[in-house]
Amino acid sequence: MSPKDQTMTSWQQLSTKVVYENPWIKVSHDEVLTPANTHGIYGTVHFKNHAVGVLPLDDNGFTYLVKQTRYVFSQSTWEIPEGGCPVGESVLEAAKRELKEETGMSAQYWEKWLEMDLSNSVTDEQATVFLAKGLQSGQAAPELTEDIEVCHVSINQALDMVYSGEIRDAITVAALLKLAATMELAKK
Repeated sequence: MSPKDQTMTSWQQLSTKVVYENPWIKVSHDEVLTPANTHGIYGTVHFKNHAVGVLPLDDNGFTYLVKQTRYVFSQSTWEIPEGGCPVGESVLEAAKRELKEETGMSAQYWEKWLEMDLSNSVTDEQATVFLAKGLQSGQAAPELTEDIEVCHVSINQALDMVYSGEIRDAITVAALLKLAATMELAKK
């Protein structure tokens, strides 16, 4: 019988074992039955925090990006202000906290902008992005693990950074591309 002829079912977990855990993630090794009813394995990463991002927009068509070194890639990346929302904290409060920590700013108006599954083939990490307007300056207070540089750029410059591949962070790319599509629709 070919795989096309087999009756497809959903994934079934036969067993699970935690193989690594720290305060931010839990990695599991699962024995499974695949949708084709064959035995297999699956590794999953459970994120203990919900990712949050903030797309701050000022009245002149500019945004704020942060540049920081990311350990995994051993290089600096340009991103919108982002961080984690622990269980028990609202995603909006976490977004407000991250904007203040990374840029020093606060905002008068907040709109839920985007919800995403970040890598749904192996993780359960989800993200919520907010659009922040009515910006007010203040003093940044980055965490000790953050080496942040804040840059005030036009939306067009930020989009050019996405199109050229200079911005690769998934949350930032998605938030800026949605903004570009929204701006284009507003012109029609």
